[in-house]
Amino acid sequence: MKKHFTLGGSALALSLLACSALAAISPQEAEQLGGAKLTPTGAEKAGNADGSIPAWTGGLKPGAAPVDNGFLGDPFAGDKLLFTITAANAEQYKDKLTPGQLALFKRYPDSYKIPVYPTHRSASAPQAVYDAIKKGATQVELANDGNALAHFETRYTPFPIPKSGVEVVWNHEGRYRGTSLERYSAQVVPQVNGDFTAVGFKENTGFPQFMSDVDPAKSANILYYYKQEIIAPSRLTGTVNLAYETIDQIKEPRQAWTYNAGQRRVRRAPEVAYDGPGSAADGMRTADNSDLYNGSPDRYTWKLIGKREIYIPYNSYQLMSPKLKLADIVRPGHINPEHTRYELHRVWEVEGTLKPGARHVYAKRHMYFDEDTWMLAEVDHYDSRGQLWRVAEGHQANDYQQGVALYAAQTLYDLIAGRYLAMNLINEAKQGTRYDMKYTASDFTPAALRNSGIR
Repeated sequence: MKKHFTLGGSALALSLLACSALAAISPQEAEQLGGAKLTPTGAEKAGNADGSIPAWTGGLKPGAAPVDNGFLGDPFAGDKLLFTITAANAEQYKDKLTPGQLALFKRYPDSYKIPVYPTHRSASAPQAVYDAIKKGATQVELANDGNALAHFETRYTPFPIPKSGVEVVWNHEGRYRGTSLERYSAQVVPQVNGDFTAVGFKENTGFPQFMSDVDPAKSANILYYYKQEIIAPSRLTGTVNLAYETIDQIKEPRQAWTYNAGQRRVRRAPEVAYDGPGSAADGMRTADNSDLYNGSPDRYTWKLIGKREIYIPYNSYQLMSPKLKLADIVRPGHINPEHTRYELHRVWEVEGTLKPGARHVYAKRHMYFDEDTWMLAEVDHYDSRGQLWRVAEGHQANDYQQGVALYAAQTLYDLIAGRYLAMNLINEAKQGTRYDMKYTASDFTPAALRNSGIR
């Protein structure tokens, strides 16, 4: 991983003021990372007052459970259920639930449940990542009204000690995701009665810092390259999407292309951003619903509310088990709660409000970020009337072999339509996620889409 941290590149402008950069934290503040009070990624090391959230002691290590063909075993399979929150007792726990979770209890009073297990702070990452975060904390700055990052050469968790809402959002977007990877997964959009047809994806994500042939100058504004090929059902097979996720999307908007197998042509796809339609999602998610939130933060004003303790999906190893079939997970209205796991964790709470004159189907996004991983755990989406519309949950787990936090599943519930979307489901994949891919820049070019999409 040494190459990753020595790769050069021109710095990109970014700031809360359009013409100047917001200063990074001081070296004295950065020394707190990995010290007595803060973890290397900026979370509180200590547990909470009553011990229901334990102290962080390093997280999971390689070998925490058996791994079979890339599928992670469950290190906490022996845990006993503490209690289950249902519509009948939700009022008792409402101070540790989000408005979206409470709304799901009202929408599905007979079936939606939150099974609560002991809290494990399993998050971990390679030491090289910790070192890069600490180094970058004194260098990375906001510019262009907070819509990009300057001096982000270290590439991970730019603001481990955040001072604003947009900095927390950037920590989610700029978190460590592992080395160049390949994943097979499924997305389902069930009908109200639970009937579904799974859409299969092959996803390839490449990071310029791990590519030997990348021009540092040309990739200085690239956070990662992403290619998504639809491999099922047959009527959609061969459609391939390609995106260059840029750091400053005001200066250089996300570049995206689509290969249509029926037309056998590649075209630019500017709609793969903001509230453009999500891929093969039957209108049930926007482009920026993927990863619970992605893309430029420029259309919202981000308010940092603070920290609180809530029950969030966590250590969701059962939900990614190859022993389960998609039919075991998919149920009418929501995924099967028998295979979910929730724990009490501290989260950063951020509210995004659509700026005057900006356009988006979501007028407000109320977000909850796990303090240990910076991943979004819960998002409540409100429409232009101020009505709670969609509720997203990120069922996360830690790949203890790689030191990577990931989503075992992402769910997005439409409270009005009574339908939902679930994605990142790897249960019926031929293998678990691979992190040993040797990509080159030519693997992520528009010309390469034609080769990927040939039936």
